[in-house]
Amino acid sequence: MVESIVEKIVKGDVRTAARLIRDIDNGVQGTREILKALYRYTGKAYVIGITGAPGVGKSTVVDQMVRGLRKNNKTVGVLAIDPTSPLSGGAILGDRIRMQRHSLDDGVFIRSLATRGQFGGLTQSTRSAIDVLDAMGKDYIIVETVGVGQDEIDIARSAHTTVIVVVPGMGDHIQVIKAGIFEVGDIFLVNKSDRPDAAKTLSDLRAMIDITSRRFKQAGWEPPVLLAEAINNKGIVELLDEIEKHRRSRKALPRESIVRHKKAIARMELMDMIKSRLVQETLSRIADSLEFKKCLDCIVDGTKDPYSACDELLSTKLNFREYESSE
Repeated sequence: MVESIVEKIVKGDVRTAARLIRDIDNGVQGTREILKALYRYTGKAYVIGITGAPGVGKSTVVDQMVRGLRKNNKTVGVLAIDPTSPLSGGAILGDRIRMQRHSLDDGVFIRSLATRGQFGGLTQSTRSAIDVLDAMGKDYIIVETVGVGQDEIDIARSAHTTVIVVVPGMGDHIQVIKAGIFEVGDIFLVNKSDRPDAAKTLSDLRAMIDITSRRFKQAGWEPPVLLAEAINNKGIVELLDEIEKHRRSRKALPRESIVRHKKAIARMELMDMIKSRLVQETLSRIADSLEFKKCLDCIVDGTKDPYSACDELLSTKLNFREYESSE
């Protein structure tokens, strides 16, 4: 069964890949074994992260990027990370609707994924979906994040090139600087550049890059700031050119730097995977226990407070010491 699914995905079967990504997103048992078998086929795709605050036009930028890459006969996978529905747990914005013109293109795979409440970062299911599209043979994988501002930095761990999109007149360039997102951006794109404050936004971002130019030069790349009107397909060719330049600059780094960077990324991703598995397994073990159900009943009937119940459950199930106040 696993071998059959892996074979179909490696051959580019869209339905099998879509079904697997859906199962990964829904936490269906058995997907881990498939991912283990798929992993040896990964490592060839180039991953581009597109992030920025809501309303800056990320989906339009991605749509035009897909158009440009397809003109160059490159296959593309798109993962659009959306807020989670409080009712179904699924993605609620549906960015695929905005990229409808690519739906019949066999060289494009588009999927919306839910944040699952993980603001500012990538869920493990997103990272696994990247591996699926990589094994599927996509030349480029574009990950469009939900864009929540100050915590939106995790994409830099999984992307080879991170593009930060801002717009004039909303203070987004200042938000970028305050958030620390500035430090993970490889390219800055000022979208909707027909607005009056576009020149000021451009100069502000370039000034910030000049201030920290020493650090950027040590990394072998100084982030460019580009102007674009994505809705009119202006500036997208230049964006794709800069992404390619960044790709070449990464390859030109000394081998020890490349290995060190890969090791750091692998360490962070492995730690995140372990943490996710530990939380999931631990919560399941506690929530399914008879003691948990008894504690719930006690909280409801007022015979026990939730703080004592928490300490008791952790002490009983995980051998935690009871919490003691430092006061």
